[in-house]
Amino acid sequence: MVKHGQPRPSQRLKALCSLVAYLLPLAVLAQSKPALAQTTAYCQLTPEAARQKETLRQAALSGSPEAVSRYREILNQHSAQVQACRRQTWPQNQAIWLRLYPCDLQPGVLDLVMDRIVNRGYNEVYVEVFYDGQALLPAADNPTPWPSVVRIPGQERADLLAQAIEKGRDRGLKVYAWMFTMNFGYNYAQRPDRIDALARNGRNQTSLTVGNDLVTEYDTAKGDSNHVFIDPYNMQAKRDYYNLVQAILQRRPDGVLFDYIRYPRLVGPASVATRVHDLWIYSQAAQNALFQRALNQKGQELIRRFLSQGYITVGDVQNVDQMFPSEGEPLWQGRNPPQTQTLAAPKDRQPLLQIELWQLSVAHALQGILDFVAMASAPAQSQGIASGVVFFPDANQVVGQGYDSRLQPWDRFPTSMEWHPMAYGVCGDVSCIVSQVQRVLAFAPQGANVRPVIAGTWGRSLGNRPSLEMQMAAIRQAAPQINSVSHFAYSWQEPEVDTTRKSCRF
Repeated sequence: MVKHGQPRPSQRLKALCSLVAYLLPLAVLAQSKPALAQTTAYCQLTPEAARQKETLRQAALSGSPEAVSRYREILNQHSAQVQACRRQTWPQNQAIWLRLYPCDLQPGVLDLVMDRIVNRGYNEVYVEVFYDGQALLPAADNPTPWPSVVRIPGQERADLLAQAIEKGRDRGLKVYAWMFTMNFGYNYAQRPDRIDALARNGRNQTSLTVGNDLVTEYDTAKGDSNHVFIDPYNMQAKRDYYNLVQAILQRRPDGVLFDYIRYPRLVGPASVATRVHDLWIYSQAAQNALFQRALNQKGQELIRRFLSQGYITVGDVQNVDQMFPSEGEPLWQGRNPPQTQTLAAPKDRQPLLQIELWQLSVAHALQGILDFVAMASAPAQSQGIASGVVFFPDANQVVGQGYDSRLQPWDRFPTSMEWHPMAYGVCGDVSCIVSQVQRVLAFAPQGANVRPVIAGTWGRSLGNRPSLEMQMAAIRQAAPQINSVSHFAYSWQEPEVDTTRKSCRF
């Protein structure tokens, strides 16, 4: 049962009313190009120390007790060295995003990966545990509808996530579990018993059937094409995801990060939602939940007509008045019209009613995301495990007469969770990256723990993307209060090792 984290009806009503009021143009803050500060050391180990450790790692593979003991000793030394440095060096927390592969089960491979992460001065690692419709759980202990990442005969009980947590902690690393959230993956969409859980727009399209319209943006945090979004109001989807989170938390990571907390982004004009049919609220569960927001029969009938037609007419208002003559104004959550003895003429009321129905529909889509986050994060919070939200800084904007189609209300995410904005701006220098971080700080309520995510490599630019050193120096200059930064991704920093890890023979 999905009970934990579910807001009470009164809380949902208050939140919905707040969201209706929230649907005003969001300020876009213009930022000037920041001055660059000189880069500082980032607690990276010397090449000599890294080579010594690698020699001992290879020796330890022989199983010699002496070699294993010497390897363990240098791991402890390097852990203490990096931890001491991080306490005195900005940022105090420096993390990296990591995807694991079945090949990492081979002897010594995961040790090599974690060693190289420590060598770079990191003290946190975010391990991807749910992506592309796969779960990083043992095939023999996977109580979810998703297949396991490791599907190798003879390795059914191999627990790659548990191993990663253990080996990370052995080196002084905090190990977080990084999960896709509303993107359930292609495998899920192929199950006939889960088809009703998919999000649908007013054209009866899912994010899978909309197909070629999906954005091919430089979405650096993902690297996958299986964008299959679910309806956050669907109870089956909630149960499935809740059980997945519980299974992941049994491995006791230091934290859990929720990514893809949004709807899909389309290309061109479709990237802006301007009509109710553009919203992903047309699955049965989302529609039923929207109808239940009506507070009288007039309100419900107008919601139904607006959802179906995409608009209401003067005739609709007049007809609804005739259908329910004992009721006054149409009412729904968030609507509080002046109380009068006599209703104004339908032609005078229709324009405002249509605007308010649009605002209600957008607020309903947003509330579904917020409720899903509350449900997903509740198990971690109840167990005292840190949780965080991953989001795009520009995904909550008003665009012209509509809204960014991702409808990601990150400025309404709870401050009890860490905030991980993906500052992936590409403009040839650091100005757009800093601008995205500053935008988040400007909208963030007091108490929000903002931990920017930046993409790149050490020591060199990647295309129009400056080096990590340049990005971090600029962020520190512009926002010195930030003390945690993460880097996407390990595969970018170690491309040769990553390629080898993707293909192997057992």
